[in-house]
Amino acid sequence: MEKTVSVKTMRESDAYTIEHFVPSKELMRRAGEAIFRAADWKAPVAIVCGKGNNAGDGFVAAAYLQQAGIPCTIYLLSDSFSEDGRFYFDRAVAAGVPVRKFQPETDFSTYGSVLDCLFGTGFRGMPQAPFSDAIRAINRSGAYVVSADINSGLNGDTGMGELFVRSDLTVSIGFYKHGHFQGLADEAMRRKINCDIGIRLKPNKENG
Repeated sequence: MEKTVSVKTMRESDAYTIEHFVPSKELMRRAGEAIFRAADWKAPVAIVCGKGNNAGDGFVAAAYLQQAGIPCTIYLLSDSFSEDGRFYFDRAVAAGVPVRKFQPETDFSTYGSVLDCLFGTGFRGMPQAPFSDAIRAINRSGAYVVSADINSGLNGDTGMGELFVRSDLTVSIGFYKHGHFQGLADEAMRRKINCDIGIRLKPNKENG
């Protein structure tokens, strides 16, 4: 099996890499580009975003899709962004990507692909509305579904979840997390790949 790490180790390694090697904005750009390049996109694309760095990766991917001539729309579930997420949201808007507010009645069935950027690997528990509504809308869309880093609703350490996105492709960033191979991972992910974006593991005793 591929090397896997805990969510804690991944978070610490992100911080270690940002402090010593690669600025945070550049890491986010690399993550979004990796997601863009990994998938076999079917137009048009809906990019469904929460408020963390996972959403920032989606904003980067949106700009790449737009530049490649692949029509896409960002759907927001929050008006709050991380600093880097705001930077790339503004870039996506400047590139001409349309933005809509997700509503409970939003229907993704007219999209060829949906990019899931709702929750990252640190998510725990049961998704609440409107996030639960968005997960259900993605799952019933019939679209080609791509999840950024891990499927929203799954626990990054255990692979368990009460309600989660079911993806055609999950694009892990940096290193696979334990949850990519445990619990309900096989049920959630039809296919998964890991993309190395230059994150260096913080020296510690964990071997994955």
